[in-house]
Amino acid sequence: MQDKVTFEYAIIRLVPKVEREEFFNIGVILFSKRKKFLGVKFKVNEQKLNAFSCELDLEAINCYLNSWELICKGDVSGGAIAQFEMSDRFRWLAASRSTIIQSSKTHSGLTENPKKELQTIFDRHVLESD
Repeated sequence: MQDKVTFEYAIIRLVPKVEREEFFNIGVILFSKRKKFLGVKFKVNEQKLNAFSCELDLEAINCYLNSWELICKGDVSGGAIAQFEMSDRFRWLAASRSTIIQSSKTHSGLTENPKKELQTIFDRHVLESD
């Protein structure tokens, strides 16, 4: 049996019309310092997006979220933020924003497997809400 380690996560939300403050969950970002893990999973439900606002471009949203994935990986094509330390990348991605893609407050927990935990939280908060 492996030891459980702490992790932090935030739910990624799409806020199609920021002034209305309505949102739906589209992803999860999870960080575990001890396991040296930073990962993101996302999926934008196109039907739900169109119900909220048909003015938004799904391809542009996915492109933006793909850059989050590059930042998580520390990939040089993710720009300057991707070169930060892992904990700083998580803090930057989970920071409060007033754009159409926002993060919830961070939450914490214990896990043996951060990658599996990311999938579990994603299933619960994104896929089950579709």
